[in-house]
Amino acid sequence: MLPDMNRLKVFYYVYSLQSFNLAAKRLHITPSGVSQHIQKLEYEIKTSLFTRLHKKIVPTMAADQLFTTVQPFIEELKLQMENISKPMDKPYGLLRIGAPIEFGKEYLPKICSAFREKYDEVKFNIKLGEADQLLDMLDTNKFDFVLIDYFSAKDQFLGKPQLYTVDSVAEETLILACSRGYYEEKMKKDISFENLVKMDFITDEHEPVILKYWFWHYFKKSVPDLNIVMAIENHQAVLSSIRLGMGLAITVNHFIQEDVENNNIIPVFPGKQKLINKISFVWLQKKHQTITEKVFQTFFKQQIEKMIT
Repeated sequence: MLPDMNRLKVFYYVYSLQSFNLAAKRLHITPSGVSQHIQKLEYEIKTSLFTRLHKKIVPTMAADQLFTTVQPFIEELKLQMENISKPMDKPYGLLRIGAPIEFGKEYLPKICSAFREKYDEVKFNIKLGEADQLLDMLDTNKFDFVLIDYFSAKDQFLGKPQLYTVDSVAEETLILACSRGYYEEKMKKDISFENLVKMDFITDEHEPVILKYWFWHYFKKSVPDLNIVMAIENHQAVLSSIRLGMGLAITVNHFIQEDVENNNIIPVFPGKQKLINKISFVWLQKKHQTITEKVFQTFFKQQIEKMIT
């Protein structure tokens, strides 16, 4: 038999706010009323949910488990109740989007700003992160959709692709690049495998996975430990380090296009088949897309095509 739904709602707010009093204010009932709901819920499920300490409460393991079950349902219900009152013929309301860190920082503010010039009743809640982190959050309904990047050479998608609808947005070329001075003076214009692996490298990864995969893509060889002279978790800092002549680093074509055209940065292409990174919209297959999501995704594709080509 299912517990009383109203008691689950009270439990959700008590757990979220870690307070009977704050939950009472949010629900517009008395603290004693909140306490009675929790006591009855504990009786229904035959286990304690909170340990009452002086001036605070501590959730039990049973409460943690129950919240994991209740949270997605109540948050989805709140979202859908908001959607019911939205206009059905134009974009409106909140869009929750996840995106890769550097791609999101570079393009989402510009595109969201342009979108709001046309549809000023749309708001955005954006989270930037790694692909596996974003997909985990998508699975628990933290996003309406996410932007995910992955290598077309592997053509492997993280997580469980059968759960998602994947819609391709754009492609970008992953490039190993260095300053013109480094290319001429340190590399001596030699882009052979034997010479490249002896060079200095910069990365924005904890482990240089993409860098090593670049070598595998072009040479079909595993690389030894590379000489990483700087690891820094910011791609703009990586680009600055390239320009300063510190070494070679992986970046994408549209981030350095002007530098390449001015011959300040040299892209290294040992072969004709370029390493492509795919950017795609991803959402849960079971999710019905709103008009706001559909219109924004179409707008995004139109804008990003202008920006990265």
